[in-house]
Amino acid sequence: MTDSIEAERKNSVRWTGTLLYPAVLVAIFLGIQLLEKVLEMPAQHRATFAAIPALLALLISLPWRVHQTWGTSQAWQALGLKGNQRDSLHALINGLIKAVLLLGLALIGLTLAKGLSWEPRLSPLLLLNGLALALGVGFAEELLFRGWLFGELTLLIGKQRALWLQAGIFSLVHLQFSLPLLSLIGLLGGLLMLGLALGLQRLSDGGLLWGAIGLHGGLVGGWFLLSQGLIDVHASAPEWLTGPATNPIGGILGWLGLALLIWFRRRWW
Repeated sequence: MTDSIEAERKNSVRWTGTLLYPAVLVAIFLGIQLLEKVLEMPAQHRATFAAIPALLALLISLPWRVHQTWGTSQAWQALGLKGNQRDSLHALINGLIKAVLLLGLALIGLTLAKGLSWEPRLSPLLLLNGLALALGVGFAEELLFRGWLFGELTLLIGKQRALWLQAGIFSLVHLQFSLPLLSLIGLLGGLLMLGLALGLQRLSDGGLLWGAIGLHGGLVGGWFLLSQGLIDVHASAPEWLTGPATNPIGGILGWLGLALLIWFRRRWW
């Protein structure tokens, strides 16, 4: 009985829909940012405000998509959002702790290399923007990539290959192709490892998505607040340490932290 249900789910999932669905959502997000640029909205606020309608489109369309293609009426449970409240909170806190540790590693490395200086300039608007990024980007991207995409790819090609492919798609979507080749390789490697770490985080949490949300949101919101409101990364600091465009994910410190995180999660590979 279980095998026949699984077979029906696999038959209902098609590569065309799997590729087109996130492409439409990304187009909404990027289109709104383009409109904000035309309207001369400050660059540091564009992603935050563009994420709101894109997130609404995701929340409205995703349960229908999962019901139609996965053959389940429990969409939020299948996506990893609905579960035991205590387990969900525990997973979220663990994810946030891991984000703090990864950011701490980057700060320690940059401090020892004298690549930063502390210049606090926090403001209520900056704090609100950082919180919105943590909640919006962490929640929306994890729901899309580790919730929906990972689940749908698992039905198409199996869990092991789905783990790699979702991480690969995640890294390509976030890649800045205007970067020089070596910088591009560094950022690609860091994003790929982040995608793997987030996928393994969900597996280690028994399918719950909250640990990955905490980890991803903590990294995005935490680094935004650090770089915009607490520290200045020196222009003289080497890129292999700071990462391209001062994104530590693409530097040696980010690679090291993510590699350790993946290593500790290897039993769920």
